[in-house]
Amino acid sequence: MGGSSSSEQVPGTNTTSFFTLEELSKLKADFETSGVEKVKPLIEKKVTDLDKTELNIAVTGESGTGKSTFINAMRGLQSDDLGAAVVGTTETTKEPTGYSHPILTNVRYWDLPGIGSTQFPAAKYLTEMKFKRFDFFIIICACRFKECDVKLAKEIKRLGKKFYFVRSKIDDDLRSMRKQRVINEEEELEKIWSDTVRRLAEAGFRDPTVFLISSLEPDRFDFIRLNEGLERDLSNVKKRIFVLALPNLSVKIVQMKYEILIKYVWMYATLSGGLGAVPVPGFSLACDIGILIGAIVHFRRCLGLDDASLQRLAKRAGKPVEELKATVKPPLLGDITPDVIMGLSWGTTAVVVSLLEIALHHVPVIGSIFGASSSFLMTFKMLCCALDDLRENAERVVKVAFETD
Repeated sequence: MGGSSSSEQVPGTNTTSFFTLEELSKLKADFETSGVEKVKPLIEKKVTDLDKTELNIAVTGESGTGKSTFINAMRGLQSDDLGAAVVGTTETTKEPTGYSHPILTNVRYWDLPGIGSTQFPAAKYLTEMKFKRFDFFIIICACRFKECDVKLAKEIKRLGKKFYFVRSKIDDDLRSMRKQRVINEEEELEKIWSDTVRRLAEAGFRDPTVFLISSLEPDRFDFIRLNEGLERDLSNVKKRIFVLALPNLSVKIVQMKYEILIKYVWMYATLSGGLGAVPVPGFSLACDIGILIGAIVHFRRCLGLDDASLQRLAKRAGKPVEELKATVKPPLLGDITPDVIMGLSWGTTAVVVSLLEIALHHVPVIGSIFGASSSFLMTFKMLCCALDDLRENAERVVKVAFETD
């Protein structure tokens, strides 16, 4: 049941590297000819460009299919949270309405009016909805995909965009069945999935991939598998953005975020203000504390450990937020100040980290050219340790929230 993406679609690359080989070669050449002052602006621009890259996801389906609830779930929100999409059974959307992610505001989910609720044929519908702005489409139904959904999917395919079939409100289906008889949930889910796939195949979609979800229970059914499928089909930079915007529904998602964030570390280390300085005693002169604090705060938010994210997760899981916070070990939960950074024990061993260890630990080949800088080594080691600590905390929070091992 479920899966990645339809075989009708062309998958994207699996790499999450931020730099192309050509960009890395240029960085190395610039460093060798002009030193760090030439390299730092290039890396700073890359970090800025990554943060500005937009990801636009279109969600369409008839009224009552659960589009708004799905958009809220993907953003880690519930219907009564500030900024949540309005949930209702009456189709009020006349044009695309965008909803930004609460943390990564360059990620937007767009609620499109269902094609069955408009006067546009499929081809004209996509033009009116300005389909070119969207990276992919999610077509939602609450019972069976109708002719208008199929026509829309075929038109999206013809225009070269990715799309996904999502059957929502599976929890309601199972609840209705239980009122009538004793059921085997796994068998019933398989029946629903097989019937949906068969109907789509008859409509002309060879081996379609279908996801069965409940937006009210995103830790169950195919919700997580859907996210994994979307992530696999995105190109490198947008894959990074999508993963970091996912709600923390499982330890695996936390680990996926960690693998992306660790690739930021060497860039932040390169931007450290004291990179080119002559090695001197004392942490405060060996690295840029402002960059270090900014990086840790960013990592914490992406891993769902800031106050607002913990509040949302506690509400989703039906647990007191104090219970989740109790699993987070200091000192990285509260305000990150220079005093906090200076008090961390990790930095004492940073300067003895070998160049070989640095080169082998998630750093591109270009990283080896900075090995002689104590500032680079210090910042790199501090951020690696901080990120490891945050990942462990995020994993503990998820396990407590959803009572998993």
